[in-house]
Amino acid sequence: MTVKNENVEKARELMINFARRTGLLPGNKPRRYLWTDAFAVCNFLGLYLYTSDEAYRKLAIHLVDQVHHILGKHREDDSRIGWISGLKDEEAEQHPTIGGLRIGKELPERRVDEPFNWELEWERDGQYYHYLTKWMHALNKAALVTGDLTYNRWAIELAKTAHSAFTYISPDGRKRMYWKMSIDLTRPLVSSMGQHDPLDGFITYNELQATAPRKTEWPSLEEEIADIASFYEDYWITDDPLSVGELLLNAYKVSQLIRRGYWNRIDLLLRILNDAYVSLEAFLRKEFAILQAEDRLAFRELGLSIGLKALDRLWKAMSEVPISNEEVLLIVKVLRSYTPLAKDIEEFWLKPENRSVETWMEHIDINDVMLATSLIPDGYLEI
Repeated sequence: MTVKNENVEKARELMINFARRTGLLPGNKPRRYLWTDAFAVCNFLGLYLYTSDEAYRKLAIHLVDQVHHILGKHREDDSRIGWISGLKDEEAEQHPTIGGLRIGKELPERRVDEPFNWELEWERDGQYYHYLTKWMHALNKAALVTGDLTYNRWAIELAKTAHSAFTYISPDGRKRMYWKMSIDLTRPLVSSMGQHDPLDGFITYNELQATAPRKTEWPSLEEEIADIASFYEDYWITDDPLSVGELLLNAYKVSQLIRRGYWNRIDLLLRILNDAYVSLEAFLRKEFAILQAEDRLAFRELGLSIGLKALDRLWKAMSEVPISNEEVLLIVKVLRSYTPLAKDIEEFWLKPENRSVETWMEHIDINDVMLATSLIPDGYLEI
């Protein structure tokens, strides 16, 4: 992994501050948020791989444990107590993800008798499918780095639970997916489907399956993969920078699974890359770079930066294990012309004055963690 030492040091500082601030290190009461923590686990594992310092591996494992024991249980202000799964402690410790995981939002979830308020819903707890897939990826990364495949099993158990709870058949007979569910997964809180959720699920399930040991007693995602394969193809073009980055990340995951000999989905790789190109062009027409820091959302831009870092690695991987498809080679070559944008985004958000504005401070945890991911991306990217 070729990353500048100064990037490792900057990422280390960001992650240690995050660990102190959110109670991963002693000093503050632990507060967990699933999306941010998924990236953070990968960052600590990345720091461990870059430095060989065992302390970072231990922080990653400690964070996994905290997430399961906080977000895998009901809120402190909830009348319900214990694990979301309803399992008793001893069994729940063996299956901490089998009931899903809360988002970690500040406000409690909307009550059954409470009217829907879209703006307020953003601040309410529940379960997000696209956060759960991020946690599946983080657990799988923990399995690969530590060699303990228990993390892969927990990821698969989470995938099976999430797929069962979030997917449904609409009145017109189409298979669909809820965007947000209640904490106990018994009712949808937002019924619309996330644009990239089925694609993200399809690729993540295959990522987990590719890592799973070939044992009859190990849980399998074959049924879930077959089911989501029937409806993951949809309209993926977007002008949101975070979503563009996610498309590029998924393209890289597909390429890694091809390189590992797990499958040969060149068709899927090409489709994602083509949609990512159209999406990137749409986003750049917004001329975001002329805006002041207070008018920009760092974590969304950093999501794009991470995706562009994945594109660089995709190009390198293709040179080592050539992909003969000319269309793939051409679109990757075209997309690579945009990779300097990642450095521009990083340099903008590394400036102290840009990290002191209200929009940075309001989202400091997710901003710090995703900036660290962009600086040392291999901890998150490699599967």
